[in-house]
Parts: sequence; C-alpha cells; structure tokens
Amino acid sequence: MTIRTRFAPSPTGLLHVGNARAALFNFLFARHHGGEFLLRIEDTDKERSTQKAVDVIFDGLAWMGIEADAEPVFQSARQDRHTEVALELLAKGQAYKCFCTPEELTAMREKAMAEKRPPRYDGTWRDRDPSEAPEGAPYVVRLKAPREGETVIKDLVQGEVRVANAEMDDLILLRSDGTPTYLHAVVVDDHDMEITHVMRGDDHLTNTFRQAMIYRAMGWDLPHFAHLPLIHGPDGAKLSKRHGAQSVVDFREEGYLPEALCNYLLRLGWGHGDAEVLSREEQIKLFDLDGVGRSPSRMDYVKLAHLNGIWMRQADDERLTNDVMERLQGREGVVTNDKTRARILAMMPGLKERAKTLVELADNAAFAGFTLPLTFTPKAEKLLGEDGRKVLEGVGKELAALKDFTPEAIDATLRAYAEKHEIKLGSVAQPLRAAMTGSTTSPGIDLTLSALGQDEVLARIAAVLAAGSVDA
Repeated sequence: MTIRTRFAPSPTGLLHVGNARAALFNFLFARHHGGEFLLRIEDTDKERSTQKAVDVIFDGLAWMGIEADAEPVFQSARQDRHTEVALELLAKGQAYKCFCTPEELTAMREKAMAEKRPPRYDGTWRDRDPSEAPEGAPYVVRLKAPREGETVIKDLVQGEVRVANAEMDDLILLRSDGTPTYLHAVVVDDHDMEITHVMRGDDHLTNTFRQAMIYRAMGWDLPHFAHLPLIHGPDGAKLSKRHGAQSVVDFREEGYLPEALCNYLLRLGWGHGDAEVLSREEQIKLFDLDGVGRSPSRMDYVKLAHLNGIWMRQADDERLTNDVMERLQGREGVVTNDKTRARILAMMPGLKERAKTLVELADNAAFAGFTLPLTFTPKAEKLLGEDGRKVLEGVGKELAALKDFTPEAIDATLRAYAEKHEIKLGSVAQPLRAAMTGSTTSPGIDLTLSALGQDEVLARIAAVLAAGSVDA
C-alpha cells in the first residue's frame, strides 16, 4: 500500500499557522514513508472562496517548501461525482429525501431546546414515502445514519475514540439546490484520491464520526485518522491577532525564514528527544506520528525568534542581502543601488549575527544606503560631542592615509591610534560607529568601515565635523 496524505484547505482566508502545521505534518509523514502528498482546494463555498485566497495558499506552501506530488484537485470541479455517490446511497436505501420546510426545521429545533434536548433533526421523513410530499416540493438528501450502537475511530494520535450513534442525526448529503455538502464531498474526494491517512486538526473529530457513516454506507474502507491538537496563544486562549502573527503571510512579512517557521511548527506538538534545530532532510528522516502529543500547543514567539536567529546565521549571505534590499526599497532616506547592495553583502557576516528577524536585519543594514547628513539617535548624539569629534578628526586623518582599506588594515590603524593617544579602543570605535550609522550598533567597526569604503567613511566623518557638536 502506498501511503497517501493530503492537505485540503478552504480558500476563504489566509493560510493560518494551524493549517500550515497540518500541511507540514502531512508532507513529512508522506515523505518519511516514501508515499505521496496531495493538495485539494475545498472551494465549494462559492460565496466565500476567492482566487486571491487560492493564490495565498499556493504561495504560502511554496514559500514553506511544501510541494504536492500531483496537480491540485479543486473540489468544485467534482460536483457531479459527489452527486452521483449521494444518488447511489439514495438508490440503495442508505439515504432518503427530506421535504421539511425551513419553518418546520426551526420549530423542530425550538421544541428540542425547550425540552432541553440537543437540537437535532428528528427523522420526520426517514421512513415516509416521498409521494406524501406536495408535488414539486424542494427536498434535501439525508444519510440514513444508524441509530443503534456506536461509532468507533481508532485515531493515531488521540487513541480510540467513540460516540453513541444515537447522539448523531441524519446528516445532509445534497442540499435542496442539488449541491453537495462539505462533509459528503470530503469523503468522496478522499476515497477517490485513495487517501490512506487523514491528518487534520482535532476540531474535525466530530466531523469524522459523521463521515465514517458515509464510508460504511458505501462499503468503503476508512482511511487512518490522526487528529492533531490545536495551536493556542501563549496564554492558552484561541490564537488571535492580539497574540501576534497567526498566518504564513504574517510571519513572512515580519521577517521569519521559512526554514525557521517550519522547524518551529514541527517542534510545536511533535518531539524527538532533545533535537531542536532540524534540517528538512532530518525532519523527513525522523518524523512520525508516534511523536505527536495529544495536548494543545502554545505559540512562543520569543522561542520562534530565537530559532529564526539561528537559521539566519546559517543562511546564505547573498540570499539575506537580496531580502534586505527588497525590504529597504522605497524607504525614505535610503538609496538602494548596487553600491548599497555591495556594502550590505560585505557586512552581512557581521549583520546577521546581531539580528533575529529579517525586519531587524534590514533596519540594522539601512545605514549602508543613508544619504548625508545622517540623523542620530539620542545615544549616538552623546558619542559625538567635543571628545567624540576630536577622535573623529584625528582618526579620520589616519584613515585617509590608508592605501589598503581592508578590515585588517583598518583594525591595525584604530588600535595604533588608541595606543598612541592612550585611550581605549572603544573610545575610538564608538564615535566612529555613531558617525557611520547614526546609531550605536553595527557589525565590527573594521568590517563596517571597509564595507562603506574609504570615500564614504571620510565623507560621513566630514559631515559630522562640519555640523559641529550635535549636542551643543
């Protein structure tokens, strides 16, 4: 048997982090077992499904490196097949036509609630002859669900779960306009796509009991089910905007690498010893359902940022530079040309050591494209008082005399200046850093000066000296 999993999102909004983790788990499980991972777009809700949302799903999965093994299936294109199965159940006596009007259904619900019973359909038309209905009356097709015994699901994460059949009503397969319901369409699609393992959030567990009845009515084998615990906010409440990023798009815009997000989502609800930082190859090798816990997971944005910093330090400098340049595009006071790009690329080994997100990295690298005169943070201003300008004037002459403007030559020059004037190296580096960046942070000062280039360094020193003491 070929293991076959699927990710089946509804294109009605953003790719939520919970769905993204489900996609990742399905993908890794299929790869681990040498099987296939498929994608199905459940777009039967025509009023809410949009092409923009479909594009977001495709884009998000591609960004995460999650690739399907076949062209995506669109559920809306399979409506005839869904109808065919419903009519087959009707012909076999496993389903029936229900002619209840909306008013009758409302009265049925209100009566049940008044009697403190669950507001379920009471089976009014379950055993009645359709000829008793008015001619041409609209109807829905309902499954004739078993009323005795119980439905048992041997879940690969939750263990054995069961529900009394008396607790469930006769679910609708076809609406009065002839369109199939979501619960019915999913079963038909999973069967026809030969899905062996259905892995989804445990909020679908109730649906699974109902869908199992359709499988059994058709005489089809059930797939294996694995219901994954949900992801909550840090406070244990349902994840929402107030907690922070909650969709793949949000995390990308906030500067997280896809490797870091996937690594974090994998470890959010799955574990393998003390393993924390795992490459995609290691994830595929290690992932299986026996490592998935049953309890809800809590987003820890601090831990995610820490993990993102680790992945950024491992990332290719060219790739990071391209991302930074894109984020700086159009930023006021920043020139984004080839010269700026070359400066950032040269400083990237030092820049990425000090950042946890790509947004922070771009902020820290922006000074490479600043136009003169620079603006200064309050802390930088304090470093550019009379003492700071005196250092800049003296060390500027030494730097201007350098024939070889390399980090090594610059470092030697700054150390020699500090020793000659009997001051600490930091007393030289700090005003230089303030003059170069407008702040108090940068990569090593030797690397920073070398990347900016001799002409730019001297121009920035001159601009500070020409302006006079900025704290005067």
